Amino acid sequence: MFERFTKDARATVTGAVEHAGRTGAATVTGEQLLLALLDQEGGRAAFALTALGLVDRRESVEAALAEARRRGGMSRADADALADIGIDLGAVVSRIEEAHGEGALRGDGGRRRRAGRPSFSREAKKTLEKSLRVALGRGDRSIGGEHLLLALTATPGPVADVLAEHGATYASVERALYGNGAGGAEGHRKAG
Repeated sequence: MFERFTKDARATVTGAVEHAGRTGAATVTGEQLLLALLDQEGGRAAFALTALGLVDRRESVEAALAEARRRGGMSRADADALADIGIDLGAVVSRIEEAHGEGALRGDGGRRRRAGRPSFSREAKKTLEKSLRVALGRGDRSIGGEHLLLALTATPGPVADVLAEHGATYASVERALYGNGAGGAEGHRKAG
């Protein structure tokens, strides 16, 4: 599949690996893919992220991602479902952190990379696979950074939640990338 990646998509994946390496993470996640996309200065994804204001609000995006990590990667939908049965996720996280230390629920269980490159998490692999489906659904032969960004918005979980909270849904990213009528819902249906 990587032979289909454009230069900017490859730079994004490489950047995600570097983000994981700098933090000593055992795996590359969707979060690192998003951070690597935010690092890009050229390409369609960078244009869309700038147009949607995420580049200017990077600190807010990073803070929201850190909070999602603190919750153990539980999404807003998870928190809402728990709230519906009377469980306050924030209170649960606080009690766990009181007993086991700050960040006890972060997704890596405290594991750090030993040697070599970090592996890709299931979430990151799903995002990469979905980026291929997005590209094919749009009739594109190559996978670009824009397809990775669309895939991040369409892969349920904390990264998609954070993007949506910052105004970057599949539909808004698609509009920023392609305008109002270019591929629209058909590209999304095929990507699913």
